[in-house]
Amino acid sequence: QDPTAAHYMFQDDPFLMPRNAANSRLFSLSKESGRNAAKYIIKQFPQYFDKTFAEPNIPCLMPETLVPQIEGVSEEALKERIHLRRVKDSVDLFDQLVQAGTPVSLETTNSLLDLLCFYGDGESTPETEEEEKEDLEESGVNASEQKAPKRQFQRGSQTSGSRWRENNNAERIFKIMPERNAHSYCTMIRGMVKHGASAKAYDMYIDLLNERHKADVHTFNALITAVPYLKERFIERWELAKVFLNHMAQQEVQPNLLTFNALLKTLRRCGGVGRSMSLLVIKEMEALDIEPSLATYDHLLFIFYRSVDLYPSGIISEVLDDVEKRSFTPQDPDDDVLSVMFVSFKILTRLLQCCDLKDIKLAYRLNKAMEKGDNWKFLDMDRLNAYWSKFFSLLCMMEQIDVVLKWYKEMSPSLFYPTPKNILDLLQALDAANHLEVIPSVWEDMKQLGFNRRQELLEEVLSLMSRDQHPDEIQLAFAKCAEDIKAVYEQTGREQVPLEWTGSALSNVALLFSRAGRTQDAWNMMERFQQINRIPTDQVMNEFLNCAKQTNCPDEAIKLVKLAASLGLPSSQRLKSRTEKEFELSEKQK
Repeated sequence: QDPTAAHYMFQDDPFLMPRNAANSRLFSLSKESGRNAAKYIIKQFPQYFDKTFAEPNIPCLMPETLVPQIEGVSEEALKERIHLRRVKDSVDLFDQLVQAGTPVSLETTNSLLDLLCFYGDGESTPETEEEEKEDLEESGVNASEQKAPKRQFQRGSQTSGSRWRENNNAERIFKIMPERNAHSYCTMIRGMVKHGASAKAYDMYIDLLNERHKADVHTFNALITAVPYLKERFIERWELAKVFLNHMAQQEVQPNLLTFNALLKTLRRCGGVGRSMSLLVIKEMEALDIEPSLATYDHLLFIFYRSVDLYPSGIISEVLDDVEKRSFTPQDPDDDVLSVMFVSFKILTRLLQCCDLKDIKLAYRLNKAMEKGDNWKFLDMDRLNAYWSKFFSLLCMMEQIDVVLKWYKEMSPSLFYPTPKNILDLLQALDAANHLEVIPSVWEDMKQLGFNRRQELLEEVLSLMSRDQHPDEIQLAFAKCAEDIKAVYEQTGREQVPLEWTGSALSNVALLFSRAGRTQDAWNMMERFQQINRIPTDQVMNEFLNCAKQTNCPDEAIKLVKLAASLGLPSSQRLKSRTEKEFELSEKQK
């Protein structure tokens, strides 16, 4: 892998090589948007894509046939439209069959209910929209709290706007069905939970029990995930979840991995109750010989490391012990190796900062686990940069500078684009290791990443370069950086807000020019002090005088004395004495 190359998805068009994380996200989303637009065109206008020019013809590479082939009003035509996921056409054809008095079999009606409950009574799309991951965790909740905030957990509302309409087509068809079996009830329950009608789903489950039907494991999984929307108090949520588990045992329904993941997902919204019960859930999984998935670990980490004031436990190490040994395959919609790694790095960072846990090996174990086997297939491009950013920040905090620089060269830009915080962490690591000679290289990267107008970064770079005296070669490189930064401050453009000079930035640039022997550039900076009503420090004026002496420029020294006198500085007399003593002045200059 070429560490200087961008991600492979951008290599088709060099013009679209991203400069930073924001560009990378924009370009990757644009590329995916183009694919979706192409799929939409093919679906909406299939008549323009009915000719096959490929030889040999490979059916799996050709567009799908999405136009119904069976005409007329019949159950076979209805089955075909259901198979093609044409929601509106299927409902219209079903209504025509009912009005004509044609009986529709229970199996076909259930298939129609499956379609309606999956799409929420709306038309299907080329790419099924990924469900939003519910962000309902009570962050920072004290373990002693027993009631969840009402504003966050409104009964029967799983999303900001419920998508399950009252008396929609699914409910209407369900009500007019001459006979209903367990499948009919289970489909309705799962659809209601999926689309935010948890209270209705619970009522439907009660009807299922009254009709002496049995629910399947998928229905119980859906009901368990709906528990936080049915009860407000933490203990009540756990009690209701136990009721569903007991019903599973009574109905002889064998729990699967998704059952336990749904239970853990509910427990992460149960405060202290969740922390006390989650390990029992894991033990029950082991007893049933069910291996955890990535979603299991994600829920577990969130339960134990949700709040900053919680004491660290050994859960993160135990999770890593398991993750390191295995290569995962997707088993749960919430399975996401990046989520586990990202949460782990957030936890690790907090432990390093707050709990004095000095263990960089843990970070390497996390990274190794992510790269094991096929785990890379779980990587999500959108959050990949955040993961590597967290990892690099930890390296800057804990690792030797040579190792940090090695990782930096190998990771950027092939694996991630550093954020402004990453650059700040790197600068601080260079400062701590006294490797400031690397700063010019970092400055070039900052320009490439588009961070050359970040005032906090500019101030930090200037401060580090000007703090101490360095060998001439390094000072010349620093002066070149200072010249670039000066150009940034003086840059004007229609769409750019001009950066304002600060006293510290002016002082640092003047110091860097003076130490590099660039007398005229240094004097230009000295003049700016007066223009923006700032006072140069004694160190700046002394360094400038040294530079004037080194380059034998008595005129510049005299200008400095005049500047100090015009500003009314107490050091003006001292500067005058130095000038008279250290320079050979003509009578006119004296």
